[in-house]
Amino acid sequence: MAIETPGYTVVYEEGEVEYRQYEAYLVAETVVVGDVAYKASGNEGFRRLFRYITGANTANQSIAMTSPVSRELTSEKIAMTAPVARRPAGAGEAVAFMLPAQYSLATAPQPSDERVKLREVPARLMAVVRYSGRWTDANYLEHKNMLLTALADTNTETLGESQSALYDAPYVPWFLRRNEVMIEVRDLPVQ
Repeated sequence: MAIETPGYTVVYEEGEVEYRQYEAYLVAETVVVGDVAYKASGNEGFRRLFRYITGANTANQSIAMTSPVSRELTSEKIAMTAPVARRPAGAGEAVAFMLPAQYSLATAPQPSDERVKLREVPARLMAVVRYSGRWTDANYLEHKNMLLTALADTNTETLGESQSALYDAPYVPWFLRRNEVMIEVRDLPVQ
């Protein structure tokens, strides 16, 4: 069975950077507070969200897993999606799972854990660098710097903070993993 991922269209490529127009989607998100290393905060956030999609929600139902897990600085089980994303969130870090497209804010089971929130992510244009390897601070920062340098070189205006997207399960060999660093941009680079 294929794992659902956010819908997007690649609208432009330059060097290592893909510019993608993403469709709107719904996420379950949690913020891990404190000065925690990349791997530790991701693990804690992932565990909270995994409990939500495996039944810690008001409907006591499973929700299909999606991908990626998104990382940025309702007893209903939900399908797994990809990626997991992460983004910085004030003094903590937000970790999010995309919910399957069948759900809306009105129909998604509500989380039992008050630290897990549902949020709509609007359609947006993202600049993305894809890479493989381990989920480490150093690997993420290397590719984040590569992306930010490429955007600065083309005078591309960014909106907000970068985030990482992790598409594969922890048991996937590190050299086969699909990871991405991405940031919202106002427009495509001047061509």
